[in-house]
Amino acid sequence: MGTIFYEKSNHVALLTIQKPPANALSSTLIKDIDKKLDEIENDADIKAIVLKGEGKFFSAGADIKEFTALQNASDYQSLSENGQEVFNRIESFPIPVIAAIHGAALGGGLELAMSCHIRYVTESAKLGLPELTLGIIPGFAGTQRLPHYVGTAKAYEMLLSGTPISGSEAHSYGLANRVVSEDEIFDEAFKLAENIASKSKPTINHIMRLIPYTKSDKFNNGVQEEAKAFGEIFGSEDAKEGVQAFLEKRKPNFQDR
Repeated sequence: MGTIFYEKSNHVALLTIQKPPANALSSTLIKDIDKKLDEIENDADIKAIVLKGEGKFFSAGADIKEFTALQNASDYQSLSENGQEVFNRIESFPIPVIAAIHGAALGGGLELAMSCHIRYVTESAKLGLPELTLGIIPGFAGTQRLPHYVGTAKAYEMLLSGTPISGSEAHSYGLANRVVSEDEIFDEAFKLAENIASKSKPTINHIMRLIPYTKSDKFNNGVQEEAKAFGEIFGSEDAKEGVQAFLEKRKPNFQDR
């Protein structure tokens, strides 16, 4: 069974992440998202997409255990680049993707949500990039997308502290479009998708093509640098200690090397 469940209704594709307990982003899950995008792109009937997580979370992070199985800096850089490629595809997709976020969107989960075009969140949802607390850094373009939404000052604070913000705070900083109650989050995201799907598909496709022109060319350079840094940092002693401490549920003892 795949990690993404796909169903469609009223010109809307509903993608549900199914990787209990935390819907952690593994390379397999990212590949499954890519495959579902292939199906949707070839389906002339689909005009909008809703992406959500099953269970308690949207996605509570990347698959740390998968990270520990890799050996070389080049492996980590490739992992980062592959994730970035799929997330870039989402961001430049000709069909709008709405992320319906409940529970948590942390680390890779928030990076996935930030690649979507619209984000609905619950008030109590936790959104953050806690990688530095593990002695590592974001690898799926988090350092490049977060400042675009919340501004550089808040991005520095969130990245350097690793402390998540609530759904309500995410909305106030521009990271989320709307705050929705826990029991209405999926319905409201689907309503927006149906509203969009009531429009002519060529007009939707043109809007999806035109808005990305507002993005600076420096974004692509920054993403490449992030992947390179992601590979480099995983060879450090502090990265090994941070990840081990996370797996052992203890506080890391960083040596700054």
